Amino acid sequence: MINQTNYGSASNNKFKIRSIQSNLYQKRNRGFLLMKQLSLPSGSPLLAKLFTYGVATASFQIEGGAADRLPCIWDTFCSKEGKIADNSNGDVACEHYTRWKDDIDLIESLGVDAYRLSISWPRVMTKSGHLNSKGVKFYTDILDELKRRNIKAFVTLYHWDLPQHIEDEGGWLNRNTAYEFAHYTDLITKALGERVHSYATLNEPFCSSYLGYEIGVHAPGIVGREFGRKAAHHLLLGHGLAMQVLAKNSPNTLNGIVLNFTPCYSVTQSEEDLKAAAFADDYINQWYMQPVMQGKYPDIIQQLPKAHRPYILDGDMEIIAQPLDYLGINFYTRMHYQASETDFYHELPHKAPMTDIGWEIYPKALTELLVSLNEKYTLPPIYITENGAAMADEFKDGEVRDNDRIEYYHEHLNALHNATEQGVKVDGYFAWSLMDNFEWAEGYLKRFGIVHVDYNTQKRTVKASGKAYSNLITSR
Repeated sequence: MINQTNYGSASNNKFKIRSIQSNLYQKRNRGFLLMKQLSLPSGSPLLAKLFTYGVATASFQIEGGAADRLPCIWDTFCSKEGKIADNSNGDVACEHYTRWKDDIDLIESLGVDAYRLSISWPRVMTKSGHLNSKGVKFYTDILDELKRRNIKAFVTLYHWDLPQHIEDEGGWLNRNTAYEFAHYTDLITKALGERVHSYATLNEPFCSSYLGYEIGVHAPGIVGREFGRKAAHHLLLGHGLAMQVLAKNSPNTLNGIVLNFTPCYSVTQSEEDLKAAAFADDYINQWYMQPVMQGKYPDIIQQLPKAHRPYILDGDMEIIAQPLDYLGINFYTRMHYQASETDFYHELPHKAPMTDIGWEIYPKALTELLVSLNEKYTLPPIYITENGAAMADEFKDGEVRDNDRIEYYHEHLNALHNATEQGVKVDGYFAWSLMDNFEWAEGYLKRFGIVHVDYNTQKRTVKASGKAYSNLITSR
């Protein structure tokens, strides 16, 4: 999430931060941050054997093996000076392309029920629109091995690595890309056969459209408000078309979509600030949720300039609103908003305490998000498909004692439990991420993994958080 403004005076902010730091210090003194394990209330549905625990990755972030696939938009974006914080790229990443067998050993050692991975569209398809047999075999080998070990495969069909040649034709600003996506979905799902437990069409279309085509901080780096909603519509259309393909090709898998939510909080209870926060929620969150669930965009579409609205053809919304077997929800943080004299809303910087990537830690927002969605929509079963934290890990004496990440997971799992107490049906939870990896515009500077990766040697080391997560899962 991008911060666009400064909030309050420096002295006030310093006072707030000192107060928070003092509270955290007191908690440390009480041993709160020394907690080595994750725990949940006895009888929690999250402790049931049927509850699915997993770890998650994405193809571009871990695979490497760039020479054996077509270029994608992130290859191009990484090649542009200043776009990636450390000027790195995904050419090597975590070398999962050659180390996948060892990585599955690692996944199995954690005792998880499931592994969420994504298919690299440019690895499995040729420019001419046919399957690349070598790329397909890479994934069928992985899926066969997961199945042999009784680890459920949750497969994401699009996690941001659009083939560059499709972007050259307009990418997600071109309506035809939705149909290209459906074609790719048709071929790859036929090739994967019965190996997959669950499919997600898209991962976080908000990021693809808003970050990629509106503010330009993600690939392909296009900037302009007139582009974001158009890209979003074509992404959602692609989702709907792909769901139709999945219903035909793979009716026995759990088929759905993964949306990210950043709950929008008002700075004050004034009418103006509340309206601004509600607008932000519609623009950032409900813009993707409402079409999928109800076949319509939020009413704020009428407030947007005509040039900023998507081109909606007859039948589009019906295609988008395909029935879901599940909804994947990615959650990391919340944001605050206030009224603006020049815009629909004004976004404020994150508050402390924050993770190493600068996102506020506020677990209660996960509970409030899920309860609010459950009140607003008739939800399918929910999976938390990503949740985790970048922390300033220290590798010392052969281990990473990331108690801050353990605390993050502990508080968020309990926030998830609280949501189930209020009637939300949640069937699974995936830690983001299995391992440290290429963190998009941050390069390799931010570490989300429960497994440490030494990028010089590619050695994997399970962190304290990975051990705590494993202990929770295996102790059920």
